[in-house]
Amino acid sequence: MKQENSLKTESTLIRRKRIVTLDELAMSLHCSKRTVQRRLTKLKTIRSYNRNGQYYTLEEIPRFDANGLWHYRGTYFSRFGNLTQTFVQLVRVSQAGLTSHEAGDLIGLRSSSFLWNFHDHPEIKRHKHQGRYVYFALEPTRYAEQLQNRLIMRQTQRLPSEFEAIAILVEKIKHPQWSLKKLANKLKGKNLHIEPQAIENLFLHHGLVIKKNHI
Repeated sequence: MKQENSLKTESTLIRRKRIVTLDELAMSLHCSKRTVQRRLTKLKTIRSYNRNGQYYTLEEIPRFDANGLWHYRGTYFSRFGNLTQTFVQLVRVSQAGLTSHEAGDLIGLRSSSFLWNFHDHPEIKRHKHQGRYVYFALEPTRYAEQLQNRLIMRQTQRLPSEFEAIAILVEKIKHPQWSLKKLANKLKGKNLHIEPQAIENLFLHHGLVIKKNHI
């Protein structure tokens, strides 16, 4: 009975705060962190995949989005488990694999903070595509589908190369009021044939504001 009451108290505290650390629970329950950990194994809890996995919540609390992710006050949780398990699963179900930028946006973390773990991960395939690393599913059939979709996506939403991107940004800084078409014409004079749509894709890809100028 005492243990049941302790578990009930613990779950009530988590429901009230939504997410908690072991330290917070130990302080509230006046017991050691080891005791709290032992009790948590008897409750249906999940750990955050960021902040060193130090936050816990009950399985019933998160309202996961379409990607199986949920965040609360800057703390992220996944229905798939820890960060490694989450990234592998998101790569598998993605339509065209994931670039580092896409992965960071999706997971909600800076890609540089976690992607170095996946350069040779046994469950995914990293392939350099048009100058950028893309992470694909390892399974051959799924990989072929994703690669084909990536090729189609690049054809319809081409991003400039790194060299072209630098040239675009230089001209945009010099002429901030110019339209995309005028920027493209200017670059054409420098033997850089970059269509206005590709310039717009670049700005959108990096979250830059695009003003619909007509100059």
